[in-house]
Amino acid sequence: MKTIFSDKHALQSVETEFYRGKWVEAFEIPRRAELVLAEVTRSRLGPVIAPDSFDFKPVLAVHDETFVRFLETVWEAWTAEVGLVPAYPNIWPPRRSRMIPTVRPGAELGRYAVDMSSPILAGTWEAARAGVDCALTGVQLIEAGEAAAFALCRPPGHHAGRDYFGGYCFLNNAAIAAQQFRTRGAERVAVLDIDYHHGNGTQDIFYDRGDVLTVSIHGDPVQEYPYYIGFADETGEGAGAGANLNLPLPWGADFTAYSAALDEGLQRIRAFAPERLVVSLGVDTYQGDPISHFRLQSADYPQIGAKIAALGIPVLFVMEGGYAIEAIGVNAVNVLKGFEAARG
Repeated sequence: MKTIFSDKHALQSVETEFYRGKWVEAFEIPRRAELVLAEVTRSRLGPVIAPDSFDFKPVLAVHDETFVRFLETVWEAWTAEVGLVPAYPNIWPPRRSRMIPTVRPGAELGRYAVDMSSPILAGTWEAARAGVDCALTGVQLIEAGEAAAFALCRPPGHHAGRDYFGGYCFLNNAAIAAQQFRTRGAERVAVLDIDYHHGNGTQDIFYDRGDVLTVSIHGDPVQEYPYYIGFADETGEGAGAGANLNLPLPWGADFTAYSAALDEGLQRIRAFAPERLVVSLGVDTYQGDPISHFRLQSADYPQIGAKIAALGIPVLFVMEGGYAIEAIGVNAVNVLKGFEAARG
């Protein structure tokens, strides 16, 4: 299996983040991707390649253009007003506000950012675009005949919606890849999100569409970020009715519970009969993860990969979360090795 990786991911490097009322050492750091890459190399998973470059069209196929242009230009506006400091919202619009555009970058950040986890830095846009290029290169490999590929994206993407960012995510790599498969001719595509946190951005993007099935296994939103979305009764609307499956689990869920949810999700994917599958690969389901509350072990992850392989369709794995960084490489690669071993 080929891995696509760009060292531009390191341009998004945050030292601290605001977490539960205090500033702490950041969880989403460049070392995460570097440790996954090291394990890919150590385990001889396959070649590591640099991504090709792509234009804006695949990004604009899932994200609002005004939002995308904002991400591209806000750092310049912010630094002109505030200086060379990380860009955070000054305000979030109160309910029933008049959403008239302002001329202040801090106010506009509140229009698009959903939390304090994802400051804009000088290199944020370039890092996010490089992650998209990794995902789109993976699509290209599969369309050229590869059975699977691994887009080692960072920053992650699945919390980025049509017109908002947060949860360390700026552009939704997995959703952009799924849409690109559709653009390249696949009639049906599925996205399976196995990150601990709900793939709210992916759901938002495809919720009213019946051609892309979204399945997410995650911490129950009554307990867990991103809250307010990811409940089991959210099944899609309009043309997308029945094309969204949420499988929330409570804190403390072990592999027995997780495996049962995964089997249910895979059964739905089989029934949908997609021609391509995108897997949002988060390993913050691990028992040692500092911001998550499931209890999976490193030995469980190959079984996840094997179950996905049993679908027998081309798969693009796209890296998402995982913050127990000393184990992130082993856990992520274990999914991929389990997939490869089962595929034969």
